[in-house]
Amino acid sequence: MFTGLIREIANVKSLVGSTLTIRAKHKAKIGDSIAINGACLTVIKVLNDGFSVELSPESQKLLAMENYKNEVHIEPAMMMGDRFEGHIVQGHVDCIGTIKEIKNNGNSFDVFIHVDKKYIAFVIPKGSITIDGVSLTVNDVMSDSFRLTIIPHTMKETLFRNYKKGSHVNVETDMFARYVSHIIAHQSKAASLSWDDVDSISARY
Repeated sequence: MFTGLIREIANVKSLVGSTLTIRAKHKAKIGDSIAINGACLTVIKVLNDGFSVELSPESQKLLAMENYKNEVHIEPAMMMGDRFEGHIVQGHVDCIGTIKEIKNNGNSFDVFIHVDKKYIAFVIPKGSITIDGVSLTVNDVMSDSFRLTIIPHTMKETLFRNYKKGSHVNVETDMFARYVSHIIAHQSKAASLSWDDVDSISARY
């Protein structure tokens, strides 16, 4: 699990086949889970100046690979006892979004991102969303896009500073919105369960 708070902007050394090698200050261990641009990946090799992770061909098809060439956001998985500051992020990218527009409002930036309409149901006004691993709050939701407002500090300290109209980004929608949607979609089946059934299922765990 992650929080969506970027711990470091690291550099991509190489991507050879399914092995992505990162130069970073973070001292990783083999087997660690690290979110790179919001995608949870596993460390398979430790180097003096960084680490390598497995990035399967399937993952490469689903992620915004144009952002895995130079700088990348990294966040190690939370450890027991860590302070929780962002929102619950799984590191499971739902889709690729496309930046439609970035408006400079002087003291903030409005960023409009387009996604496939089937994911809009999971984007909640004033809810949380993760863009390339960054925890953000949704301000407005349209039929096939949403608006974020980003403060200058976030714009300066993350890779949002490099994004422009047409840039692609990894999008992870709100986990709870996905769960609620799944429950509603299957509520007819759930309604057939009695309380005895629920107690019996609960008792197994």
